[in-house]
Amino acid sequence: MVDPTERELAAMKAAAPYAGEYIESLGKTDLTLFSVDEFLTLIQVIVGAYLTAKVKFDHNDTWDDVPF
Repeated sequence: MVDPTERELAAMKAAAPYAGEYIESLGKTDLTLFSVDEFLTLIQVIVGAYLTAKVKFDHNDTWDDVPF
């Protein structure tokens, strides 16, 4: 993502705890030890949490981040 908006950065920050929770549930932090399914699930967790936060932020549209 090039030049993320404040809203996108906030959605990323909102997704981070979910990624950490999932990684912690696996009991390993070295990504090279993840199975393909574990890695794909991590991506799903991150993207899902990001999109959920983004929808919430978009719904409560109080941001002034339109670049034009």
